[in-house]
Amino acid sequence: MAIAMPDSGKRDSKVPALLQAGIAGLSQPDVRNKIVFTLAMLIIFRFVAHIPVPGVDADRLSDTFSDNAVLGFLNIFSGGALQNLSVAALGVYPFITASIVMQLATPIIPRLREIQSEGEAGRQKIQAYTHWLCVPLALFQGYAQLQIISSLGGYDGLGFDLTGIATLLSLVAGTMFLVWLGELISEQGIGNGISLIILGGIVASFPSLLTRGLLGSASGAIGSILLLGLVALAIVALIVLFQEAQRRIPVQYARSQFRGGRMYRQQSQSYIPLRVNSAGMIPLIFATSIMIFPPVFSQFIAETADVSWIRSVASWFQVYLSPTGILYWVGTFTLVVLFAFFYTMVMFQQQNLAENLQQQGGFIAGIRPGKPTQEYITRVLVRITWGGALFLGFIAIIPFLATGLTNVNQLQIGAAGLLIVVGVVIDTMRQIEAQMVQRNYEGFVS
Repeated sequence: MAIAMPDSGKRDSKVPALLQAGIAGLSQPDVRNKIVFTLAMLIIFRFVAHIPVPGVDADRLSDTFSDNAVLGFLNIFSGGALQNLSVAALGVYPFITASIVMQLATPIIPRLREIQSEGEAGRQKIQAYTHWLCVPLALFQGYAQLQIISSLGGYDGLGFDLTGIATLLSLVAGTMFLVWLGELISEQGIGNGISLIILGGIVASFPSLLTRGLLGSASGAIGSILLLGLVALAIVALIVLFQEAQRRIPVQYARSQFRGGRMYRQQSQSYIPLRVNSAGMIPLIFATSIMIFPPVFSQFIAETADVSWIRSVASWFQVYLSPTGILYWVGTFTLVVLFAFFYTMVMFQQQNLAENLQQQGGFIAGIRPGKPTQEYITRVLVRITWGGALFLGFIAIIPFLATGLTNVNQLQIGAAGLLIVVGVVIDTMRQIEAQMVQRNYEGFVS
């Protein structure tokens, strides 16, 4: 089955064209102001990421994170804010979780389906529900992380006194502040604000990751480090390829038109673009969240349990299901593939493509409208989703493969982070290009 990759010819180099649009955008005052505003909001985010919650001992925290691979893995996606135990330690991930829950709940709960059908007003209501759901999720996540760090000696025990309550409220307030910053960027800046906040945290963690990798590598391992750089470039190219890959299903539209007292039938052709990676980064977030829970929870149990056999079982989970064990990566790969299919099918069912085509007078050549069209599109989607699911699974286990290939043991490559970075950068450049096209459009009559 042919999969439509980026077009050849004049549209061949999409990414360089997007970069040119980004550079050209700096010459337009209004576009330049949007870019400057976006950068200013990201600087504020990085400033907030260094404001600690009450009662933090920086030296104890540093020692705790340096000796723990699981916490170091979690710290990558917070941009170092978790290691500082700042008010932004949770990032915007509680909001991302709330958004995913609302997306999955909307087709299941009739009331939410009714609200979604109300147009813009319904979308605003669902967004408000997402914000409310984010608060208890942030409370739960913040409490869990503080208890784990406390059990490892990095933070004084979290109690229900004034300091403990102030700490939890600080974490929740930091998350909601970042969500507000992200929405400001979406409204007054360039790009998706929430995605850019995540991008800023991941990019901020790259220098420390590279430094730790270089210092942790064996002497004379320059070849391994160069190989690592080539692997990173290959990963970026692969991500761009699969992010742009799509299967185009031709669709024809038949219309009748009276002309000169006679009826003429006209046909126009379009296509349905089905992306190979329709699920985006959501399966990676799901799988990582599930696989990181057993070692984190077992670590907490191993430190606090009084029964010896419970500590032994917890220690086994801690060793074999940690990010340094092969079982962790096998489980991650399997879950990513499963979640890729699950999320793709859920989102596809919400779109009602066959019904919308029939209402608009469109049809796929050789396929009857209605249920046969739905079944045909589903078959095509399942076949191309295999490619996207295996690609996401490969991206998820790249840290394990790269460490074995390059022998740079201390370097944790956030391949999921690279996926986010590349996707957000391409989306932002597209929005800049759209802004430029809008301002250079001269109309049908020049």
